[in-house]
Amino acid sequence: MGTEEQLIRVAEDELTEYSTDLRKIEKLRPKVALRLTPAERTALAARLRAELDASAPFGPLVEKQRQAVALPLWGLGGLGMLVGFLAGWWGWGLAIFGCTAAFLLQRWGWQLQARRLLLAVIEDIERRAIV
Repeated sequence: MGTEEQLIRVAEDELTEYSTDLRKIEKLRPKVALRLTPAERTALAARLRAELDASAPFGPLVEKQRQAVALPLWGLGGLGMLVGFLAGWWGWGLAIFGCTAAFLLQRWGWQLQARRLLLAVIEDIERRAIV
C-alpha cells in the first residue's frame, strides 16, 4: 500500500471520530507533513482535485448526503426481502442488489469525504508554509 492510500485510510479513520473539521485537520496535519515532501504534497493535491472533479455530476451530492442518497436503495433491499419471503425467489435477487448498491454508494461517499478532508489538510499545510 502506497503512501497515498495510507493517508486516505488515515483520513477515513479520522472521519469516524466525532469532532469538528478543524480539529480533524489539526490532527491530520502532522501525519501528512511528516510523510510527504512539498513536491509530493503538490502532486497529491493535484490528483485529489482531479479525482474529486471527475466525480462532478453526483459526487458532491453523494459526498454530502450519502445516507439520504442510499436510503431508497436500502428500501429496495428491504422490499426485496419481503417479496422473497412472501412471493418468490426473484425478491431475493432484488434484496441483494439493493443492499449491495446502497453499501457501495455509501462507501463511495465515505471515500470522497476522506479525499476532501485530505485535500483540505494539504491546502492548510501549504497556506501555513507560505505565511
